[in-house]
Amino acid sequence: MSKKDALSRFLFEKNAVRGELVNVTETYQSMLENHHYPEPVQCLLGDLLVATSLLTATLKFEGDITVQIQGDGPVRLAVINGNNNQQMRGVARVGDDVKAGSTLKEMIGNGFMVITVTPEKGERYQGIVALDGETIEACIDNYFKQSEQLPTRVFIRSGMQAGKPAAAGMLLQILPASEEFTAEHTAEHFELLTQLTHTIKAEELFTLDTKEILHRLYHEEDVTLYDPQPVEFHCTCSRERCENTLVTLSKEDVTHLLQEQGNIDMECEYCGTHYIFNEEDINNINKLNDAELH
Repeated sequence: MSKKDALSRFLFEKNAVRGELVNVTETYQSMLENHHYPEPVQCLLGDLLVATSLLTATLKFEGDITVQIQGDGPVRLAVINGNNNQQMRGVARVGDDVKAGSTLKEMIGNGFMVITVTPEKGERYQGIVALDGETIEACIDNYFKQSEQLPTRVFIRSGMQAGKPAAAGMLLQILPASEEFTAEHTAEHFELLTQLTHTIKAEELFTLDTKEILHRLYHEEDVTLYDPQPVEFHCTCSRERCENTLVTLSKEDVTHLLQEQGNIDMECEYCGTHYIFNEEDINNINKLNDAELH
């Protein structure tokens, strides 16, 4: 079994149905590494991470995708940022205590899901989904139904494997209509494939390789498996971005922070990296900024 995270696409040759299978366990562990979230919040982020990866792979674009949940419950925000290269990062903002075994509704309260797609070329798209489902899986299914896209089902598993966080999932989607397959035939077979995929256990998704999983689920089907695409944790923070943020502050505010703290410590909430700026750093930033203005 490969330890590297990957997303694999596959096709049912005798039916107008495609699929995806993704394991994001290492990415998930890297995302959680510098945080101390309660277990239900960890699982929430794992579910969102799987969903974002699967969603990204259904879109033919180059650019970024953000899947975020906002609400008035103990978890005010949970968000995953990704792109077409399957580079992912995520964070949650937790207010009040989250009790063990909390449901999605108990964590988020009254809230909604926002899916934002920002292509490098073309217009930005945003879809908003009510959190009517009891799970992220159900909410994503509702998103596909509401957006009138091709019939799609997702299967998300997150939890613990060998004492460590693990997350993986699958997606099935009907292909656009063709002369080769009737709509009735495709719909019936899609329902059968959905029932088969529902039987997948979390442990199987976490530990088995893609070929073994597809054989166990669809051994009577003619399935073509394509080369996998790597998935990885990747944070876009940088010292330069922090410098650009500092430039937007007034010199009085920056001076006050320096006098109060001795230096300015900017921490990335996604990966936990600290960027330290002392008085000399700030003076150099101001000089460069003043030179550009003139």
